[in-house]
Amino acid sequence: MPEIRTWTIEDEQFWESTGRRVAYRNLWISIPCLLCAFAVWLYWGIITVQMINLGFPFTAAELFTLTAIAGLTGATLRIPSSFFIRIAGGRNTIFFTTALLIIPALGTGIALQDRETPLWVFQILALLSGIGGGNFASSMSNISFFFPKKVQGLALGLNAGLGNAGVTTMQILVPVVMTFALFGALGGEPMVLQQTSGTLIGKIPAGTETWIQNAGLVWVLLLVPLAIAAWFGMHNIRTEEVTPEIAGGTLGAFARIAAMLAVALIAAIVGLYFILPAPTGLGLPDWAKWPVLAAVIAATVLLLYYVCFFVRNNLRRQFAIFPNKHTWIMSVIYTMTFGSFIGYSAAFALAIKVIFGFQHIAVDGVMTHDTPNPAGPSALMYAWMGPFIGALIRPVGGWISDRLGGAFVTQIVTIVMIASALGVAYFMQAAYQSATPEIYFVPFFLLFLVLFAGTGIGNGSTFRTIAMIFPKEQAGPALGWTSAVAAYGAFIIPQVFGEQIRAATPEVALYGFAVFYLVCLLLNWWYYLGPRAEFRNP
Repeated sequence: MPEIRTWTIEDEQFWESTGRRVAYRNLWISIPCLLCAFAVWLYWGIITVQMINLGFPFTAAELFTLTAIAGLTGATLRIPSSFFIRIAGGRNTIFFTTALLIIPALGTGIALQDRETPLWVFQILALLSGIGGGNFASSMSNISFFFPKKVQGLALGLNAGLGNAGVTTMQILVPVVMTFALFGALGGEPMVLQQTSGTLIGKIPAGTETWIQNAGLVWVLLLVPLAIAAWFGMHNIRTEEVTPEIAGGTLGAFARIAAMLAVALIAAIVGLYFILPAPTGLGLPDWAKWPVLAAVIAATVLLLYYVCFFVRNNLRRQFAIFPNKHTWIMSVIYTMTFGSFIGYSAAFALAIKVIFGFQHIAVDGVMTHDTPNPAGPSALMYAWMGPFIGALIRPVGGWISDRLGGAFVTQIVTIVMIASALGVAYFMQAAYQSATPEIYFVPFFLLFLVLFAGTGIGNGSTFRTIAMIFPKEQAGPALGWTSAVAAYGAFIIPQVFGEQIRAATPEVALYGFAVFYLVCLLLNWWYYLGPRAEFRNP
């Protein structure tokens, strides 16, 4: 039966007799659904590289806006998604939000079949792919209710870590499926590479045919059976702590989810209009993105409360997390870990292409960055490795934190991330001033892998801390909210990279991130490890 009326998960006898089987059944369906959600959300980082290789008529800065749009939208949609489980139930939520991803995946596959497709079409599709980013909050909130506290770190680490593996899966799968006619005549005609491309196993020379549209279409093949599996295999926990009431039944749940997503999309669109450069938006100065982001978050929360009046009582109960200062502290710390992971995942491939795929030569005393570098590494060959390490190691971070304490593990990881970010910045600066940037690629790449590993372990450790700080009813919304705030990293990092590349100082981005990590180190020590810690080593 899809409805569970009794769920005393902290009772050891209930857990061993019933809870474990049901919990892991939901977890094993949740993971691939979340994996595909991440893939659809972040596939723009790979698609934009191939658009450059195929000669689509867009600048690098314009292409960075696609990853930024998807990033901001996905983060904003996490805010309503944090509250879906109590309002609509876990099974209903995972099925509906997974099925919605078919729209941007199919649309992207169609739009990529024509080089003349205008930029605004891709921007709309990037906006819709943000649904995949929002799904993380509801997925994590849902799984948190299925497992007792003693295994929260491992369970959440598996769901998040293997779900995050959608980034790696996408970065490996998409370059491969673009090399052949996966759908035959139904998939459209191929295009011819104007620059070298690549896959996991090596470079692909210019002049080779490629089917870039498969980057979107392949996910339709996976999303349809996953939506069916969620519908027939998952459960709604109908207890007072989780989902006490689903007004209007299943269709009512779908309507409420759709309405809340629409409200958040409106807030994201308005925010993007202020931030994006003309002619798409107003093109406010770079510093304006920070108050605009704060306004988008505040507007989303207020619109949900005052416009979606049908869920106001439920939201009021879950909004109890906001007066708790630890909601905000953990939001900042989790932004360091997950925000960095998702932002670097979105920007890594394009950053490799822009920094190492071109020669940086002084012409008449002016540094230029538009001469293709034949010795440059293939971004599509290497970019998957960072997210792969970050996702693979995340359950390990949860497992270690269950034994040593989340805050302690976070502290060690933060120190490693500060050192790695400074090292990446150094080699990035050297490469962007060199006619032979490839000589700096190996140390740059290895340090970035260490940085990704740090974000992965930190993802697991911070979720462990959250699970121990908050009571059961607030833990799910708190997990969702902190993940929503952190997900803005998928917007901020590509946006900052784009800004600094335009200014010819990409290393400044990493120096700035290192300073932010230092702030997080101090917060974690003060509140969770030091002599005045309020939750010592939870």
